[in-house]
This record gives sequence, C-alpha cells and structure tokens, in this order.
Amino acid sequence: MPKPLDLAAWPRRAAFEHFRQLAHPFFSLCAPVDVTALAWQVKRHPGATLFLAYHHAALRAANAVDSFRLRLVQDQVMLHEQVDASTTVLRADDSIAFVTLRYEPDFGRFVERALPALDAAKRSSTGMGELSDEPVLLHMTTIPWLAFSSFSHARSAGGTDSVPKLAFGKITQEADGRRWMPVAVDVHHALMDGLHVGRFYAELAAAISSA
Repeated sequence: MPKPLDLAAWPRRAAFEHFRQLAHPFFSLCAPVDVTALAWQVKRHPGATLFLAYHHAALRAANAVDSFRLRLVQDQVMLHEQVDASTTVLRADDSIAFVTLRYEPDFGRFVERALPALDAAKRSSTGMGELSDEPVLLHMTTIPWLAFSSFSHARSAGGTDSVPKLAFGKITQEADGRRWMPVAVDVHHALMDGLHVGRFYAELAAAISSA
C-alpha cells in the first residue's frame, strides 16, 4: 500500500510547493548508457531480448530510487512500495500498443511474465491495447531507429501527471565493442531534482553492469 509522505518533515518541501504551481513543472535529461553487459544477460535466459533486458534494468533502478516511486495525489505525495512499467510495442501493421510489464527482481521470472503480455499486445488488432492510468506504472517507450540526444513526452495539461517517463533509443557500437544507448528521463520537478535523476542513472548503470 502507498504511504503518504510527511510533507512537513520533507527537506524538499519548499521546492515541492514552488514547482507544483508551475504550468509546466517537468524537466528532462538524456544521457548515453553503456549497455554492453546486457547481451550476456540475454544469452543466459531463454526467450530474453535486449528490449526486456533494458526495461528490467530501468525498473530495477527506478525501484531503488525513492523519488521515482513518488506520485502526486491532489495535495498529497504518496510513496509506493513498487513501480512497474507501461511500455509501447510495435504491431505488424506499424501501429503501436501499450503493454504492462510487472517488475520482478529476478530477470528470468520477469521474462517469463513479460513474454505472453508482449505477444498478446502485438497480436491485438484494435485500440491501443492495455491502456492503464495506474499511478504505480512508469511510462516507457523505445525509438530504436535513432540515437537521439533529447526527447519530449506527451503529457496531460495542468501539471498533474507525476508519472516518470523514459525513452530508450538506438543502440550503437563503438570500435572497441562497447554498446551505448541513449536513455531519456522526463520527471515532475515537484517530486525530484537533477540529483535524484542522477541517482537513477547511477542505479541503471549498476543494474546493467551486474546483469
């Protein structure tokens, strides 16, 4: 169950009150991430893909940083125990569908749960699949055709959408064999600062290196 944050004791209370009043209280960062180690993780698990490997690493990182589990609910800030992913998949007709990927600390178990969900989303023929407004979801998408250096997400007007949003770009390989992928992060400034996004990137790097 989510727990309300004690705003009176929160060191960020002043920043929270300032940024939540803004018409556009969001900020974005984009950085290249070394994903070389994920190829080994994929080889060790039947059915695994790089798509699933970097989604799992991102979920592991987000769950390790409290700020990514905070959500605005009217005048309260709620801290959730766990966050999952809502991501996009491409259908054969070039339309997109949404699919929910539930976080499992164990990558093998995560793959087992994700594969049927991805298959169902790809085979769906109407609508956008599994649309959900669950606050415990992170919104993710993949743009594998471009190694972008910035990214902006669609958001509802009014500054009430406090769900962190991630975008993964094209993986490129350097001459030494290392593989890099741009990862964009878009968050609500009332709930976190650059420091906390920096911690997310550090946790993401740690999750990938230990894959």
